[in-house]
Amino acid sequence: MKRRKRKIIGRIIRWTVLLTLPLTAAGAVRGVKAAAEIINFPEEAAENFAENVSFSKNTKLKGADLLSGETVLSHGYGVYAEVRSGEVRLVSPLDMESDNPGEKPYPEKWTKGISITRTTYGKYSGNAFFNLDGGSQVNNKTTLSNDLLLRESRNAPDFTISDTAEPQVLLYHTHTTESFEPFVRENMDAEFNYRTTDETKNMIMVGNAIQAELEANGIGVIHVTEIHDYPSYNGSYGRSRESIVPILEEHPEIKVVLDIHRDAISGEDFAAQPYIEIDGREAAQIMIISGCDDGTLGMPDYIKNFRFAAALQRQFEGDYPGFTRPILFDYRHYNQDLTTGSLLIEVGSHGNTLEQVQYSGQLIGRSLCRLLEEMKNK
Repeated sequence: MKRRKRKIIGRIIRWTVLLTLPLTAAGAVRGVKAAAEIINFPEEAAENFAENVSFSKNTKLKGADLLSGETVLSHGYGVYAEVRSGEVRLVSPLDMESDNPGEKPYPEKWTKGISITRTTYGKYSGNAFFNLDGGSQVNNKTTLSNDLLLRESRNAPDFTISDTAEPQVLLYHTHTTESFEPFVRENMDAEFNYRTTDETKNMIMVGNAIQAELEANGIGVIHVTEIHDYPSYNGSYGRSRESIVPILEEHPEIKVVLDIHRDAISGEDFAAQPYIEIDGREAAQIMIISGCDDGTLGMPDYIKNFRFAAALQRQFEGDYPGFTRPILFDYRHYNQDLTTGSLLIEVGSHGNTLEQVQYSGQLIGRSLCRLLEEMKNK
């Protein structure tokens, strides 16, 4: 079946579900109101919206309960998304709540802890740092020379992207429960360790934002929403590996594998909130980590991952100047032996807010879409 035909059939099914389920589940009056809320946007955006709306089985909107939380239209999406004139719009994490927040819910009350320092990281100096073409940077923590890495950064990634509906991107979270500040304020919480099993307030929410952009642009993606770091933090990378290896075996067409984390930038009496304003909104600054092998880590193709990291870094900075911190190139494994497009991305820090990191997820998705489009069959 041709791709356009599949889309038309899928569109009809999705609209049927959207228009009938609220009516049958919550009564005619409430259902009509919910349906009106869902479809209250310009007619020209309806086609895109029908292909990009979804609900997680554990997620609902505060005060809305649009599809009762029981219907899964796109597994793992975890958000209510709509597309207006080509732009994906996501509900704020503060306006979403999980039907099953798990054993470690997000706090409802806060205590006063260390101060939050809002900062925007700029260019770095020193022998460990060098500029990529276009102005973005690399933090080289290895014995490889900067000149060698600069030459390698100019080589194209090792893989190409096909024009197919099959998944070519895999998103997952080794440290799934990593979480963030609720909003911009002066102090961290003294008791919260910034980890939660609530999927609307942890790394799954950030992955959902990336996924929304990829799917809106027709790029097949699988988002693994398993929690790998709770109740035990130790062994997280082994557990995340167990989750993704079977998927890669089943879908050898997957080329890009991104482990989405957040950083923890802090001192004894402060925590950093690295942010930058992009198109009038605050986004958390991000950092790519690309692992190097010293001969003991079992990653013989590490330089191919680095080439992809450099291409993605240039795309991020070309699209959104100042969005990134330098690529960290270091002796790290992080399951990056599995493909030549495997990277770890730190999205902000625990001092960043939920809305800042959700927006960063969208920006990551948009830039990744542009890069992959350029890489198609090249």
